[in-house]
This record gives sequence, C-alpha cells and structure tokens, in this order.
Amino acid sequence: MFYQFNLRAGKLLSVFSLSFISILLLTSCKGPKAATAEADTLPDALLWKIEHKDLKAPSYLFGTIHMIPEEDFFLPDGLEEAFEKSERVVFEIDMDDMSDMGSLMGMMSGLMMKDGMTLQKLLTPAEYQEVSEYFEAMGMPMFLLGNVKPMFLSMLAEVNLDPDAMQSDDIVSYEMALYDKANETSKQVGGLETMAYQMSLFDSIPYKDQAVMLLDAVRGTNQESDMFEETVELYKLQKIEAMVAMVGESDENADGNYEDVLLNNRNQNWIPAMKKKMSKASIFFAVGAGHLGGEQGVIRLLRKEGYTVTPVSVYRQTAPKKI
Repeated sequence: MFYQFNLRAGKLLSVFSLSFISILLLTSCKGPKAATAEADTLPDALLWKIEHKDLKAPSYLFGTIHMIPEEDFFLPDGLEEAFEKSERVVFEIDMDDMSDMGSLMGMMSGLMMKDGMTLQKLLTPAEYQEVSEYFEAMGMPMFLLGNVKPMFLSMLAEVNLDPDAMQSDDIVSYEMALYDKANETSKQVGGLETMAYQMSLFDSIPYKDQAVMLLDAVRGTNQESDMFEETVELYKLQKIEAMVAMVGESDENADGNYEDVLLNNRNQNWIPAMKKKMSKASIFFAVGAGHLGGEQGVIRLLRKEGYTVTPVSVYRQTAPKKI
C-alpha cells in the first residue's frame, strides 16, 4: 500500500532539483500557448501504458507533480497495479544518488553562482531591497542567499513556500512515495538524466535573465499570484495538455525563450534512454506531468517512434482516490 510521508532532510534537495525546473518553466513564461488541435488533444490522464511489438511486456508512464499539498495527494486508478507489474522504476534522476553525500554536496555547489557573481550585482539597489524584504519575511536572511542562483530563489518565491513546511506533513512528493515503495518491494531504480545535467541547465540561462525571473516571481507572489495552486488543480484534473499550455511565450523582459532548454530538449533526450530501458525490462517511468503532453511531449515522441501509448484510466468528474 502506498502511503503519505514527510519529506526527509536527506531527500529534500532531490525534490528541489526536480521542482524548480518545472516551476521555472512557468515563472519564465507569459501567456498561454496555442492549443493543440482539438481532434488531436490527449485525454485527461496521468497514467499511460507503453506497448510495442518488440517488447516482452508493457511499460508505464506516470506524470508526477514534484510537490503537492498533503490533502491533495491521490493515486490515479490503475497505478498500484501498473507499479506492481513493472520490474523497475525510473525517475527523471536516479533517486539513489540522493543517498550519496558527494552527489548532495555537488548539487549544493551547483546552486551557487560562479565567478563571484552576487544578487547585488544583478539587481538595482531598489530591486535588491524588494527581494531582501520578501525572503527575510520568510525567515531567510539575504546574507545566506546572496550567491544563490536566482532560478532557485524564483521557485521558492513562486510557490510562496516556507522551507520548514517542506519537512512537515503539509507538502509531499510523488517521487518520494514511489521511491520508498520501490525500495519496499525491492525494485531497481534508475534515472533518465543525471543530477549534474540538471544543475547544468541553470548555467545555460544568463544570470541576468534569471534575476528578471526572480523579480517577476517575487512581484507575482506579492500580488497574490496563485500559479502553484492552479498547477495543482490542473494536476488533480489530470489535464496534461493544459499543464503544457501554461508554458507560453517567453517573458517580454527576458532575453530568451528557455522552453527548449528546460523541457523540449530533455524530452527528446529521454526517448533513446526509455527505448533502451524498455527493451530490457518492464519499466514504470515517473516524470513531471508537464513532460507528457504537447507536440514535443513524451507521449507523442514515443508514438512517432512506433510505440502504442494509451491511457490506463481517464479522469472522470469524481473525487480522486485518497491514500
């Protein structure tokens, strides 16, 4: 039986690693994208079966949300059976790496800006004061944050989350629930990309653009922006196409559109890895739900490779299954 749990301190950074890439897809964008043609719209479903004539057994694809309030946590119909049938569990990154102190230290180092860059150098005095007041109100003094990459701080601002809540019953993680269940049932776990690669994504976006994203996130939060809550509601409705549609045109104040860096390129890189893993065993893939839909989403990319990808269960207007 799956269960809800506290986010343990040793795993906290792993959830952050997954989460702030997803959140930054939203904070760095503005306005909805053009919708996929209605006839080609994917059904509202988080759990999908992957089949191919050359596979000995089906694999499964589950769209997660990396952080969700405990009261909203649920499992789609058919998930427990699909998990039980699968031989291995594969996440965006190998969750076993989170038990390695060297990996954790490397990740913490990856959160820091290079070459002596600081937030004070990226922001005007007035902007820096605005950001300082926001984080100090959260109990996070700026002398601890001055060298942190603005993208990480943007995630904290966007979800308006007290870090202490991350280790309470208030916020839970699908990745951690599945990881614990995999260990409990002696299933091998793996990842589609490395933690080092995820950290490198932040270096592909200029610090100045990251600072713009941070300001937008802080100001949006001060204006009672509910983007995180909206994302959670879309997730509960299993609207994977709508979640992708939230990633719109690049913010007019930034100098680039980073949807390819943060989403599309990663989806394309995952397909060869998924194919290789599925050829050897039945896999339960658990990746962010924002990667599933869209023209360049994992579902359509797998279909282009000749795989049959079908929903295990489609959302109905009933109360979600609680744990």
